[in-house]
Amino acid sequence: MTDDLTALGSIGQISVRITDVDRAIAFYRDQLGLTFLFRFPGMAFFNCGGVRLYLTNPEHPEFAGTSIIYFRVGSIAAAHAALEARGVVFTQPPQKIHADDRHELWLASFKDPDGNTLALMSEVPR
Repeated sequence: MTDDLTALGSIGQISVRITDVDRAIAFYRDQLGLTFLFRFPGMAFFNCGGVRLYLTNPEHPEFAGTSIIYFRVGSIAAAHAALEARGVVFTQPPQKIHADDRHELWLASFKDPDGNTLALMSEVPR
């Protein structure tokens, strides 16, 4: 194995489009329970298991759009129940998406206040 300075490594930051910073902070901090790091005008930053989540109200249209962020959880049933108790509304309840010899993959999806899709993900060993 060689050291390749151009090889992609782990994710350092994910950017998600938002429209209201205060509303987004309340959702990601208070309802999802992520660790709030800091904010600037039009931006907020959270720690998500060592990956920085960058919420921004983009100034340029070419940066509009969204990606799905999948949050790993140990128990999808417990995480689903805890988030629902905090007011998170799920668009897809926990369901098994895939199974192979190693594990079952379970997903549950929901939206943030700006309509960005987020999901819980649990790989349950068989």
